[in-house]
Amino acid sequence: MFLKARHLKQGIQKTPGVCGGEACVGETRLAVWMLVEARRAGCTDTEILQDYPGLNAARLANAWAYAASHAEEIEEAISENSRD
Repeated sequence: MFLKARHLKQGIQKTPGVCGGEACVGETRLAVWMLVEARRAGCTDTEILQDYPGLNAARLANAWAYAASHAEEIEEAISENSRD
């Protein structure tokens, strides 16, 4: 069965079966909520970019824009993923 990614804001997509269908940086398995959590934990953009070599500044900016415009969705994902 072919799973089609839904492209959301520039550079952000949701793909069924990938990271639980969460919003991810395009063509990666980096969920936007994960990046938001890293920032909240005190990581700078520079540190995040160093930790994730497949990420670049433009893609990270897209993630921040998505997080800002979908705050409720991101908070829900953080809450669901921190229950473990």
